[in-house]
Amino acid sequence: MAVRHGVPGVPGVPGVPGTEETLALPRAAAELGLKPRELDLAVQLDEVRTVAEPGSGRQRVPRAEVTRLTRGEGYPRGLRERVRLLGTAAAAELMGIAPERFTRLAKVGCFSPVTFRINRYRAVVWLYAAAELRTFAARHPGLLTGSTPKNLRAMLDAGEDWRARNWRSRRIGQLARQAEDPWERAAVSAAVLGPEELAAVVEDPAERDYLRGLRPALVPVPRAETPTWSVVRRLIIADDPDEILWHRIGLVLSLEEARAARSAPDARSGRRPRPEPPDGAGPLGEAAPREAPPRRDECGPGRASAAPAVPAPTAPTASTGPSVSTAPTAPTAPTAPAAVPRAGRALVGGARRPPGRKSESGSRRTPAPGPGRKPGTKGGRKPDRAHQVAAGPGAAVQQPESVRREEPGAGEPVPRGA
Repeated sequence: MAVRHGVPGVPGVPGVPGTEETLALPRAAAELGLKPRELDLAVQLDEVRTVAEPGSGRQRVPRAEVTRLTRGEGYPRGLRERVRLLGTAAAAELMGIAPERFTRLAKVGCFSPVTFRINRYRAVVWLYAAAELRTFAARHPGLLTGSTPKNLRAMLDAGEDWRARNWRSRRIGQLARQAEDPWERAAVSAAVLGPEELAAVVEDPAERDYLRGLRPALVPVPRAETPTWSVVRRLIIADDPDEILWHRIGLVLSLEEARAARSAPDARSGRRPRPEPPDGAGPLGEAAPREAPPRRDECGPGRASAAPAVPAPTAPTASTGPSVSTAPTAPTAPTAPAAVPRAGRALVGGARRPPGRKSESGSRRTPAPGPGRKPGTKGGRKPDRAHQVAAGPGAAVQQPESVRREEPGAGEPVPRGA
C-alpha cells in the first residue's frame, strides 16, 4: 500500500522526510520484480534507498526510488545481478581461481561477506556479492595468480580470519545509516560489544538500559532456541581487541552526540533499569573468544565493505602492530561473593562446626537435657516432620503438645534408668 507521509493533498517532495509517497517493503519488492529477500539485500547493499516511517520507524521505499530503478539501464536483470550472492565455490569460479585460494583471500580481508547461513553441519557458509568480486578481480589481478605475498602469507600462518569482523563492520555501517536518532546510532555501536565492554564505556546503568532497548538485531532472532543459534551468537559479538577498541571509540563519539541532543529517558524518569546480563555473556547470553591483536595490510578489515558508523582508528600495519598506543583499560572482573554457610550450621571462630564435634578441651559437647530430649542420647527425639518443614531449616522447632506432655520439663532431674 502506498502511503504519503505529510499533509494530505500536498504533493510529496523527494528527499524531504515526511512528505514523499512511500511503499511498504513487500509492495516495493513486487513492483521491482524482486523477492522479499532480494529487496532486503538491495537495501543492505545501498542499491535501494529507504526512509523510516514516522512513529513506527519501519523502513519503507519511496515511490520516487522505485521509479528511478525501473527506468534505469538494464532493468530488471541489472538490478538482480547487483544483489546476487555467491558461496565460496561459485565465487571462486567467477574469479577464475581455486576455492582454496579464494578462501585465503577472504580470510585476510580482501573482500567482505554480505551475509552468511549455517548449514546442516552447523558450519558457517559466507556469501559474497558477485558485483564486488568482479570489481576486486579487475583491480587486483596480481592476487589471483602466482604465490601469495609474504605479508598476507604471514597473516594466514598466524591463523587470522577477518571474515566475521568484516561482516560485522559492514552490518554496523548499514544499521548506522538507517538510524535517524542519535541514541539509535549509539545503540548500533553498542550492539557488538559485550556487557563488560559496554559497562566500561557507559557507566550510567539507566543509559545502558536505554541502549539495550534500542539495540538493533544484526541478524533475525529466532523465537525459540535452535541448535544453530549458538553458532550465530558467536558471530555477532566483537572478539578482537583492535575491533573492540574501534567500536568503543565509536560508542564514545555517538554518546557525546546523543547526550548533547537529550538525556536518556530512564535517566530522567528514574525507572529502575533491567538487570545486567551475567558476566562474560554477550547480549544474547554468550561471548565469543578473544584473539591476539591482528595485523592489517592492503587486504584487511573494511576492504570492499561499507564505512563504519564513525571514523575508525588509524589502521595498524603488519610490522608495527596497532597504531593506537594505549588501549582502554579492560574492566576488572568482579570479585566472587563470600561463601554463605548453610542454614542450621553454627559458626565457631569464623568456621563451621557441626553439632557434636569435640571442643578444644577434647571433651565431646553434649546438649543439656530439655524439652523433647532424653538423657543418655546424643540428639534426642527427632522432631515431628511437619513442624520441621513449617519452621524452615535452622529454625527452632516447636514440639507437638502431645509430646511435650509426655516428657519431663526443662531442667528436671530424671532418675538414671528411668
